[in-house]
Amino acid sequence: MLSLLLAALVTLHAQEGKPLFNGKNLDGWEVKGDGKWSVLDGGILIGQPVSGAKNPYGSAWPVTLTEKQYMDWRQTQSWIYTTAEFTNYDLHVEYLTPAGGNSGISLRDHTRGRYAIGPTPDYNKTPAHHGYEIQILNGVKTKYPSGSIYLFTPAAFGQEKENDWNSLDIESRPNLIRVKLNGHEVAAHPGDPKRPKSGPIGLQLHDRFNVIMFRNIRIRTLPD
Repeated sequence: MLSLLLAALVTLHAQEGKPLFNGKNLDGWEVKGDGKWSVLDGGILIGQPVSGAKNPYGSAWPVTLTEKQYMDWRQTQSWIYTTAEFTNYDLHVEYLTPAGGNSGISLRDHTRGRYAIGPTPDYNKTPAHHGYEIQILNGVKTKYPSGSIYLFTPAAFGQEKENDWNSLDIESRPNLIRVKLNGHEVAAHPGDPKRPKSGPIGLQLHDRFNVIMFRNIRIRTLPD
């Protein structure tokens, strides 16, 4: 009986995968753009906006703004990407952002967010336009709520917990992306044949007014 229990535990551990974020530092990850990514006690990764003199891409809020200047200032993003790239895998991520908070998980984006950062981001070339983005949009009922494969498949609404930790389980295969939110399947898509089959995994700090936290980031890789 003990041997069967141990075998079951080993199998469960293998299914859960290995940590992709070590909960101590940013080893294995690289920060892109205007944001501060750091590790809190308890192994929580937090992304926060940076402004003023500490902002490498511009100054604090200008006194006079056109609508475009305001949007360019507000929407300057930051991403943190794995240095490694992956093809066949199951990804588990838990996130917490305030009600209305906006973030995302990038898959297969070879640009590593370079068009989304800087003083004049190009909104038509953000990571969701090169690879895929799994939407995080806490408590907002819109076309692409949390769990959506942004621009491809809207998620079923109502599986997210507001102002609490939520879990995303993402199955990435060359011809399939499937998303579960808090254990419920909410979106699936075969993928665009013109887009990459593999690439890094990225986490988004959407803009200057958002804060995002992640924990228990794990990956189970499969043979290519």
